[in-house]
Formats: sequence, C-alpha cells, structure tokens
Amino acid sequence: MKITVSINIGGMAFYIDEDAYTELKIYLRSLERYFAKESSSREIMADIEARIADLLKSMINDNKQVVTLNDVKEVINTLGTPEDISDDTGTGHERISTGIYHRMYRDPDNRIIAGVCSGMAAYWRIDPWIVRIIFIVISLPGGLGILIYLVLWIVLPEAKTTAQKIEMRGDPVNIHNIKDSVRDEFDNVRDKMNI
Repeated sequence: MKITVSINIGGMAFYIDEDAYTELKIYLRSLERYFAKESSSREIMADIEARIADLLKSMINDNKQVVTLNDVKEVINTLGTPEDISDDTGTGHERISTGIYHRMYRDPDNRIIAGVCSGMAAYWRIDPWIVRIIFIVISLPGGLGILIYLVLWIVLPEAKTTAQKIEMRGDPVNIHNIKDSVRDEFDNVRDKMNI
C-alpha cells in the first residue's frame, strides 16, 4: 500500500503517489532555482507547470488514476533538467529533442485576420506572406480561397499556450524551448512598452 497525495499543478488536480510527489517536488525546486535570476521566471515556471500538467493528464485514464514515479520520470525525461539546458556542448539539448510533436494552429501573434496563414507558415517554416499571396491568388477567380480560409479558421485551433506555439513551429516542448519562448515574449512586451 502506498500513500497518495492530491496536488494541483498547472491548474489541474492529480492524485500522485508519495515517491512521485517527492521526485516532482525536487524537480520543480531545481527548476525554480535555475530560473530564479530570469526576469520572467514566474511566467517560465507557469508554462513549465502547464506542460507538466498536460503530460500527466495524458498518462491518466479510467484504469490508472494515480501518477506514479515512472510517470514523473518520463515527464522529466521529456522536458529535460536544468543540467540539460546549461550544458555548453549542446549534447543535453540534443538529448531532449526527441519526440517532436508538430501540429498546425492559428498563430495569434503574427495574424492579420485570424492567424490561419501565419499558422500554416509557421508549420511549414516559410514566410507568412507566401501563404497569404497563395490565398489571394486562389481567391481571385471564384472566391475558393476565401471559403478555404473560413473553413480553416473554424477547424484550426488558436495557439494560446507557450507549448502550443512551440508545437506549431515543430520544436520539442522542453524547458529549454519554453524558457526561450517566454523570454522572447517577455522581451517583445517590454520593447513595445518602451516605444
């Protein structure tokens, strides 16, 4: 028999066994210490916790209701450790770059209308104007491009979280990329406020 603990991480509640709780607590504290000097440390930690919650949620089902130590170790292996991102040789970043999940979203940061074209461009790693021009060209003869755009607007979800924005670009969702993404977002907001 094992003791289970109820936790709230990333706005989601989980039952977690005592060993897994201890391991997760140690991991989160090491991340907090690592990001303590960052000006956007609170936002980075919130995004990392949201990603941990998403990963843990995918491991829970009707037959398995409690997060185990193996689940936490799998999450840590997926996201990486502070040692992985502070490794100057780059080997740590390469080690945690496996398991890329690439998904198409609407891009709210670079949108003109709904972010369909910029989301498709991020997915294919091309300039958004190329996709926009293609939509304009196929819209001219009979308006087919407008219909396709409207359907994609309805079908494609908007990339709201940092993890979704990273997935949209096809990069692995690990602590290194979350940190970089939040830092870039933080710098963009700061630059806009200084204008």
